[in-house]
Amino acid sequence: MAKILIASDHAGFHLKEELKKHFKSEHEFIDFGPNSPDSVDYPDYAHVLSQKISESKNSFGLLICGSGIGMSMVANRYKDVRAALCLNEKMAQLSREHNNANVLVLGSRLISCEEAIKCLIMFFNSKFEGNRHQARLDKFNDVKM
Repeated sequence: MAKILIASDHAGFHLKEELKKHFKSEHEFIDFGPNSPDSVDYPDYAHVLSQKISESKNSFGLLICGSGIGMSMVANRYKDVRAALCLNEKMAQLSREHNNANVLVLGSRLISCEEAIKCLIMFFNSKFEGNRHQARLDKFNDVKM
């Protein structure tokens, strides 16, 4: 059973709960909140999950907010976090195969629960192809400021 770190904001709360329920027999979710649909600030939850992903090798995360944009922007500020905002199965597949994404980001206002389920299945069934894509990934954390 795969462990998946998961977090949302208030807009993503219901989709988060639906996905946990749907995949409860296949994945163990480590939920970083929130625990209700009450209004919260998405960066607080994206930071906690992204820090955990950054510190541990071979871990995967799922972030959900209204559009997915805010969560992905926060997550991608962390070293070794490759968060991919996906709206369909093909994006989820390519995010893993070409970019070795380790965080799937969903926008609850832009995707149905059914499509989110398909994205999650594809994300976890797809593998990084390596080869020509690895040289590109090697440049991710090579930022000169």
